[in-house]
Amino acid sequence: MEKMHFTRMDEGTKADFELLEKVHEQTLQELPDRLYELLDDVGKDDFYNISRREHCLQAATRALRDNRDEEYIVVTLFHDICESLGPFNHGEVIASILKPFISRNNYWMLTKHGLFQTYYYARFFGMDPNARDAFKNDPAYEQTVEFCAKYDEVSFDPNYKSEPLATFDPMVRRVLNKRWAPPGTTA
Repeated sequence: MEKMHFTRMDEGTKADFELLEKVHEQTLQELPDRLYELLDDVGKDDFYNISRREHCLQAATRALRDNRDEEYIVVTLFHDICESLGPFNHGEVIASILKPFISRNNYWMLTKHGLFQTYYYARFFGMDPNARDAFKNDPAYEQTVEFCAKYDEVSFDPNYKSEPLATFDPMVRRVLNKRWAPPGTTA
């Protein structure tokens, strides 16, 4: 197995960083499968009428059947997969992972969907159901309201027939295959 030889990055050689580039390429190739593992992980819960995995599949199926674009469908599929890692900021966690591959508005929607969902249950906890209105001037505000209403909050139905994960896999791989370069460089 090849290894990088530096103990400090400023001592690295071109060969070291070429190897690092290969490691990153491998990581990017494995990303869809790692995200599917998180999706499977939230499938182990039994707190709702359906698992959160099925919830994500239902939401993505609804977006697919509404002819949303692939990126939106992929974002919808993965929107809750980080709940077990960060129940209070799960949208921010998955948004950070997907940020290099998705639009600004889809990124924003992911980061804010948890707050926007409180519209449906805040009253039970003495919270303001309209807290989302603080973001009314954001270009993705209406998109996020619609996402919650049409795809997220309605997708807990044990009688809804979702598409299998295999339906979404080609979309996931296309979206996550977009090339990203650090700021100041070219892709």
